[in-house]
Amino acid sequence: MMDTEKRMAGDYEIIQAITLGDKEVVLGENLQAPPDEQYMCAFCRHTEMALFYEEVMAYDSYLDAAKDFADRLKEQCIRIEVERRQPAIEGIDDSPITADRCTVIDGNDDLRNQFVVIRQDVLRREYRAATHQLKFCTGGFGAMPHAHGHACFCVDLYTDKEARYERRDILGTMTRAQLPDWAKRGYEKYRQAKNHDKRKTNY
Repeated sequence: MMDTEKRMAGDYEIIQAITLGDKEVVLGENLQAPPDEQYMCAFCRHTEMALFYEEVMAYDSYLDAAKDFADRLKEQCIRIEVERRQPAIEGIDDSPITADRCTVIDGNDDLRNQFVVIRQDVLRREYRAATHQLKFCTGGFGAMPHAHGHACFCVDLYTDKEARYERRDILGTMTRAQLPDWAKRGYEKYRQAKNHDKRKTNY
């Protein structure tokens, strides 16, 4: 049986890692470090180019590092709970969108400039809700019919954030008429911003 490759952060082996919300919490060990720095806890930010470890704390005790690890996870849980309550405060039905509520796509579909629904199972468990599923697809090679590429670039209709998904991540499409009111407002906000940007470039 082959050994799995160790994940390292500098000289520390990452022995625990949990992603919760927008951050990954990691716990590292380096028994060759000075006694008061043999364990560390940090947040890890992932980009396409590299991993960045932030808010790094070193400890002489595994238990102290583990307590920090648990505290950071609890902090993330509280942040997500606050975030997940917001749709309910706004009167939004945030129940997940399933196949019976949209038109399931196949390889013939052109997803460019379409309202798309992301599959629940590609989202982290804490984000499996309508406000994280509904996007406006702006393009990408994966958005084309009979696509040879995979990338679909999308704008979130709840937060306005841009994100990249694979074509296989997309469950289906919805018409503008099928969109819930909050998503229609999100699309209108996006459209107005795009028109404003176009006017600025024409000056």
